[in-house]
Amino acid sequence: QVLDFGWPDLHTPALEKICSICKAMDTCLNAATHNVVVLHNKGNRGRLGVVVAAYMHYSNISASADQALDRFAMKRFYEDKVVPVGQPSQKRYIHYFSGLLSGSIKMNNKPLFLHHVIMHGIPNFESKGGCRPFLKIYQAMQPVYTSGI
Repeated sequence: QVLDFGWPDLHTPALEKICSICKAMDTCLNAATHNVVVLHNKGNRGRLGVVVAAYMHYSNISASADQALDRFAMKRFYEDKVVPVGQPSQKRYIHYFSGLLSGSIKMNNKPLFLHHVIMHGIPNFESKGGCRPFLKIYQAMQPVYTSGI
């Protein structure tokens, strides 16, 4: 059985997707003792580390998010097969996932509305013109608005 849980490159998977992946992995592994799960990822292998660390915590292989991250990093050091979970957003998502498992945080399905953006001071990176910020808003990973410069 092949399941595709793809998500955009250079992004951490959404928490809902991490939950779905962990549930599918757990269902497969618990269906029969000889079952195995093979994970494949094109591109950034650190994203795969997020899934492995999340599953280690989900299945109680590791008691906490930090322990899952540490154990995954040590395993990677010895086997040199997968890049460790190193991006701050990736580590943060493992902690968010841990909060979901413990019940300390809940997913909010209510829509979010952006009413305004306030920038207090614009940095002057160069003497002739400074910083020229713009705003790009995404919905479901699709750009829906881009401001002028």
